[in-house]
Amino acid sequence: MPEVYDPLTDPAPAHDLRAVLRIRAFRRLWVAFGLSSLGDWIGLLALTAMAKNFAGDDYQAANFAIGGVLFLRVLPALVMGPVAGWIADRLDRRWTMIVGDLIRAAFFVSIPIVGTLTWVLVATVLIEIVSLIWGPSKDASVPNLVPRHRLEAANQLSLITTYGSALPAAVIFTAITLVARGLGDFAIDLAVYVNAATFAVSGFAIISVAEIGRAGAHEHESHPTLWRTMVEGWSYVTGTPVVRGLVVGISGAFAAGAVVIGLGRTYVEDLDAGDPGYGVLFGAVFGGLALGMGFAPRLFSGLSRRRLFAAGLVGSGIGLAGLALIQQIEIATMIAIVLGFCAGASWVSGYTLLGLEVPDNVRGRTFAFVQSAVRTVLAVTLAVAPFAAGAIGRQTWSIGDRSISYNGAALTMLIAAVLAGVIGLVAWKQMDDRPGVPFWRDVRRSFGKTPGVYPTTGLFIALEGGEGAGKSTQAALLVKWLQERGQHVLLTREPGATDLGKTLRQIVLDPATGDISHRAEALIYAADKAEHVDSVIKPALKAGSVVITDRYVDSALAYQGSGRDLDVSDVERVNRWATDDLRPNLTVLLDLPPKSGLGRFEERDRIEAQSADFHERVRAAFLELAAAEPQHYLVVDATQDREQIAEQIQARLLPMLPKVDL
Repeated sequence: MPEVYDPLTDPAPAHDLRAVLRIRAFRRLWVAFGLSSLGDWIGLLALTAMAKNFAGDDYQAANFAIGGVLFLRVLPALVMGPVAGWIADRLDRRWTMIVGDLIRAAFFVSIPIVGTLTWVLVATVLIEIVSLIWGPSKDASVPNLVPRHRLEAANQLSLITTYGSALPAAVIFTAITLVARGLGDFAIDLAVYVNAATFAVSGFAIISVAEIGRAGAHEHESHPTLWRTMVEGWSYVTGTPVVRGLVVGISGAFAAGAVVIGLGRTYVEDLDAGDPGYGVLFGAVFGGLALGMGFAPRLFSGLSRRRLFAAGLVGSGIGLAGLALIQQIEIATMIAIVLGFCAGASWVSGYTLLGLEVPDNVRGRTFAFVQSAVRTVLAVTLAVAPFAAGAIGRQTWSIGDRSISYNGAALTMLIAAVLAGVIGLVAWKQMDDRPGVPFWRDVRRSFGKTPGVYPTTGLFIALEGGEGAGKSTQAALLVKWLQERGQHVLLTREPGATDLGKTLRQIVLDPATGDISHRAEALIYAADKAEHVDSVIKPALKAGSVVITDRYVDSALAYQGSGRDLDVSDVERVNRWATDDLRPNLTVLLDLPPKSGLGRFEERDRIEAQSADFHERVRAAFLELAAAEPQHYLVVDATQDREQIAEQIQARLLPMLPKVDL
């Protein structure tokens, strides 16, 4: 029988990479672009080596030749980026990738056969044009092949494979240069043929991924023209703060990486490391990149994606500065690994943010726009950096009886490090979603924090907020809106949704109960949650329903943790265990000053009757929880009209809704 992925029987954590690979369609796509990525990196190393051979022994000519070849690899993005997105959103994505792989294989085969520098340059441009269409088609398809809560893990695998394959590619290239010295230029030709073969295998592998199709579309949407696509892409990116910050940050990170790629060959030459040293440095950067993509989201699981993204950018700039100042290949290699790790953390976080927040019908053109902007920066950097290094040349400064010598590549890296640091700080300012919260405290608290389990069928929504915030009103409006869109909806609440829960609710809310131990109160609420999740929430989610709960775990953390001044970590452990660590896909926090909310009640229950300080602590706790994981929260000003509040909730939920069979 064919292998079928059943998300209901897969309780693995969201960051479990093996769980993503159990999804057959994604696994096959992963194998395909993994093979092509390996060959592509080998081809990049081979082509830069060709450029060095054409230039001879002249230092400036070598920089100019390498810079020219690398520049042509990204030049097509300046013109073809918007066109590529338009094609990716109109054509069948699977066949676009299949044909694109076969075309690229043919072009690479032709390079050694023709054997001229002119054809190398022309073929490079043509191959990159095809790649510009292939890339957005692949990136836009991944979110449709995996559940939302596994998208970050899928992006990790994709990016680890894409950039981490540079490490084995560097090993292979280094081995070829060491073992096949007697073969001359044929060793480089062999690397290009291997590259072509991997593209061909990739194309045939994608044929079996039938789940990839055309882009989704909203009702009544007509096919946009190319001009409209370009305008919409620009407007969406520039008008969406998150995407705008991502473009600025990713561009800065790629500029830093481009400096290393563009100057790496002459940098190691100045350190007398030769071709083997170039392979080692190249592999160190991209090996670190793979480590950052693979382990940073898990290692810093308590950090929001936006903070991890921005912190990685700043770290990349610091690493680049260290690389520029160190003139020993062994230490430089270790620094290159750290630089790659920081860049990898930013890259996987940024891609995940794009995949989660951009609707499917415009995802292809948005990814194309972002890639076009990134490649534009790459083109400028790859063109300027080698020429700047060549113009600076080798410089020597005398200080007393001692002299310090630096080559143009190292000095250019140092200048780029300063610029990368500035860009990182700008991105931090735009992306930081926890202003006022010290970053290092966030880092310390992030260790050991589990990512939780998010539903893979149905949709789980929690409404949270203080007393009188309007949760019941918004729940009723949300149910009506969802039902109009054909969704099956279950509205529930805590405490009191089960027979046991009704009894427990009576105990904790009845003023006649009087004072009870704060720990006992916390355990009563946890008992209600355990019964609620097992008998109500999980069965409804398994059936594919949209479940809306009025209060969930956050209320326990805010009321029994911060409000009662218990240890929040203890309250969290109990409630996570009680709920089997099931977490809402989205928590809507209706934020209202306690004085305004409590003023809506004539009579107050046992919790509502607590002091003003108690309710202020509760409100602060809710806001801190939302700030820690903004990707799973929507904070709404509850002083607005109920229609305005409802519109904001609906806008956030619209791209998350399960597909409905009409």
